[in-house]
Amino acid sequence: MSANPRRKFLIAAAATAGAAGIAGALLWHRRSRDERAAQVELPPVRDPEFPNALRLPGSEGMYGVLDAAGAFTMVAKPVRHALVPGTPAQMLAYEIEHQGRTLLNPVLRVRTGTQLRIKFWNALEETSIIHWHGFKVDSNNDGHPHYAVAAGATYDYSFTVTNRAATYWYHPHPHHLTGKQVYLGLAGLFIVEDDEEIALQKALDLQLGETDIPLVLQDRRFDDSGQLVFAPTADENSQGHLGKEMLVNLTPRPHMLAATRVYRFRVLNGSNARMFRLAFRSGERLLDYHVIGTDGGLLERPYPVKEAFLAPSERLDILLDLRDARPGDSVTLASLPFDPMHHEDGAAPSGNAGGEHAHHGAPGESPYTPDGAEIELMRIHVRRQTVYDKAIPKTLSRPERAASVQTKPRIITLDRSRGVWRINGASYDMKATPIVVKRGDTEVWEIRNADHSMPHPMHIHGFQFRVLAREGSPEQVHGLALDERGLATSDLGWKDTVLSWPGETVRIVTDFSHPFLGDQVYMVHCHNLEHEDGGMMLNLKVAT
Repeated sequence: MSANPRRKFLIAAAATAGAAGIAGALLWHRRSRDERAAQVELPPVRDPEFPNALRLPGSEGMYGVLDAAGAFTMVAKPVRHALVPGTPAQMLAYEIEHQGRTLLNPVLRVRTGTQLRIKFWNALEETSIIHWHGFKVDSNNDGHPHYAVAAGATYDYSFTVTNRAATYWYHPHPHHLTGKQVYLGLAGLFIVEDDEEIALQKALDLQLGETDIPLVLQDRRFDDSGQLVFAPTADENSQGHLGKEMLVNLTPRPHMLAATRVYRFRVLNGSNARMFRLAFRSGERLLDYHVIGTDGGLLERPYPVKEAFLAPSERLDILLDLRDARPGDSVTLASLPFDPMHHEDGAAPSGNAGGEHAHHGAPGESPYTPDGAEIELMRIHVRRQTVYDKAIPKTLSRPERAASVQTKPRIITLDRSRGVWRINGASYDMKATPIVVKRGDTEVWEIRNADHSMPHPMHIHGFQFRVLAREGSPEQVHGLALDERGLATSDLGWKDTVLSWPGETVRIVTDFSHPFLGDQVYMVHCHNLEHEDGGMMLNLKVAT
């Protein structure tokens, strides 16, 4: 992407903090163990294109790690935080005070089976509630917008973490306000561990915040003073709000320093509407990496890929092997160009990277980077050689298989009428429960996206599911399929969000068993947050 006034501001602000210079190119070499063990003295990294050090989880502050157990209070509040180095910005964050530490948007880490009692204190000036995205909890603890509390009020959560190990997340879910509150900063990671996860950490010598690194991808707009801007137009409320600048862990144009070893990245697409086509690149050459997990945890084995789509709220757990790099090399995490397929107005596919229908303003006047545009997200500088003799395990996990279903699938249609996005021809009604399933039943859902549509990342609260098949996929998706079912690597394993492209049919299977008493009311919705806030969601009742 070429530099613009906003980009120039970000780079200039970072340069003031002392970062400027030139990044090295990547050269790959097969070398002997003795060569890899040699130590090389290198000058400090100076990179004008990626001048800001990546924010990493630590003991306190933004993304501070909390080994959560028992009772604690989480406050949603306005804070001032320097998204651009040296330029404090007004934003929203979740805050926890714990043993003399202040944590903002904390990374919550628990073992499966942990009991939690969390008091949510809404210190905002509007209603809010927290949704524990991907968790198997009863409806009282799910964060349904029905339970949103007023400014100054509190809400008590009490639940046992029964999920298998995975990277989950939490975010607000008040009706009509979710997109705004997430955009202004309210979101955090929730990492669950179990025996299989601990075994992987030991096998690869992984440490959270050092070699096991969460990456929260978001796009944002800033004004000339470095303040966040959220003022969606009518078009943006319909299409989804896109930003101009890309943030990784709330860091614009970040870099991280690495050694010649295997790194794990837990990648969350935390954007309101933007999709990513993730790749690691050396110059123009795409590098292999391994997908080891999706929304609901580790896969059976690692899957080598060169690229993968990631829709809003989806997660990918990946390994990047840097053992064949040399100190001084660099790798770029990028989103490759793709057609975003904004065909909601009945336009024919553009076939152009960036998508002609993704750009609603005149050329050169857009306040955002078009969906589907080529984007450089982060640079990894290899600075240190090390002897690393850990092998990537061939077997990672033994996840439960999906149950077989003999009954006809339930049809879920996605379309738009008179500018309103709908599910099964309906828009959201807080009191209605148009989808009713019986507790203990296993259902196949056939999600049919209209031809005149756009991609919709569909999320189910309270349950995980498996993707069975894709039909009618666009070529850019079908080309990533592993077999005749049409599934890409990012469709494997247990999921809570699945992306449905225009004209595509996606079949998923869900076991609606749970241990909770009485009827439970959850939600099904598009995780394009402007679509969600506009009513593209329905209540889902699991009846006893």
